[in-house]
Amino acid sequence: MNTIASRDKPNPRTLILTIGLCFLVALMEGLDLQAPGIAARGMADAFGLDQMSMGWVFSMGILGLLPGAFLGGWLADRIGRKRVLMASVALFGVFSLVTAHAWDYSSLLVARFLTGVGLGAALPNLIALTAEVAGPRLRGISISLMYCGVPLGAALAAGIGVVEFSTGWKMVFYVGGFVPLAIVPLLGLFLPESPHFTAQQSRPATQRIGVWEGLFRNGNASTTLLLWASYFFTLMVVYILINWLPSLLMAQGFSRSQASWIMFALQIGAAAGTLILGYLADRIAPWAIAALVYGGMLAALAALGLASSFTAMLAAGAVAGFFATGGQGVLYALAPPFYPVEVRATGVGSALSIGRFGAMSGPLVAGKMLALGAGTTGVMVAAAPGIVVAAVALFVLSARRGRIQGE
Repeated sequence: MNTIASRDKPNPRTLILTIGLCFLVALMEGLDLQAPGIAARGMADAFGLDQMSMGWVFSMGILGLLPGAFLGGWLADRIGRKRVLMASVALFGVFSLVTAHAWDYSSLLVARFLTGVGLGAALPNLIALTAEVAGPRLRGISISLMYCGVPLGAALAAGIGVVEFSTGWKMVFYVGGFVPLAIVPLLGLFLPESPHFTAQQSRPATQRIGVWEGLFRNGNASTTLLLWASYFFTLMVVYILINWLPSLLMAQGFSRSQASWIMFALQIGAAAGTLILGYLADRIAPWAIAALVYGGMLAALAALGLASSFTAMLAAGAVAGFFATGGQGVLYALAPPFYPVEVRATGVGSALSIGRFGAMSGPLVAGKMLALGAGTTGVMVAAAPGIVVAAVALFVLSARRGRIQGE
């Protein structure tokens, strides 16, 4: 199977346009992913929801990411990355607005699920488009530049939550709805379609590779399963941090304000890690970047479990964001070269879907450990084995990537 992307130097204007427009979408993706957490208190008061009911509001958004990521990738390999991305952005924009105007609890759950479907469908297209326009030499840094919009969007959501608007909790959903809808025509006018997809469409249908063959046959099954393992356990740790870290910090005696600052440090560290690790991924050996990412994650978990002062915890939060979220950018750059154009977005989308299962299981594991009285240190220790599994999988994949690029 030939998974080598074209080595031609990308057109600078096309690459800048693609990264810039995809960055804007990623910015809104990050904002919409963080929006329910920012609006949680006001939303609970408006609808009279208890903690269990709010848990379902959060879960429905995550649940929508699962079919969204797979279907978004599958459709992109058939009708084009650009078309599916535009539809995805329109979908999560519309249902972010519906969230702000939900008339009862049931409509709120449906709105969050469909917002999640749109968000899930957008990401594999962002990755595939950026990877295919950038080419092998600039793939890592290009995907990182695009993906750093996600933690910056989350930080923007936090900023909106701090400011007291007359619309209250709805403001973050208005921004997360109207801005994506304004981006859609920009995508239509200026975003180029992937040249790889365009070239693939000119080939006879009989010469194209099917989804099952591309993902699981001709020696591809082990690659797909290793990618799934890396995505699953990496996102498991990331979502343990996102969902439980504020509560763990306050349980350790930090104030709500201090916990917010530590989470802000985590998001800034995430943006920096996404850029720096993406830059390094194009310049150092794949095994070295794998060792750096997962060694850094283990060190960050240890620091979060052991730090006691506010200053130390700020630093630990920044390091955790740097390696955990930054490591996702490395994973996202790693996946596309393993799949031929016909199933590339499907392959990335399937890995993202499996990763979302990790995202759902991580908070459950942390909750169970806390129920057993393990405390913050116990939660961090419980996350460590998953990091080791993800690291081993990424080491093997990194060696294969080196062989692919060296052919």
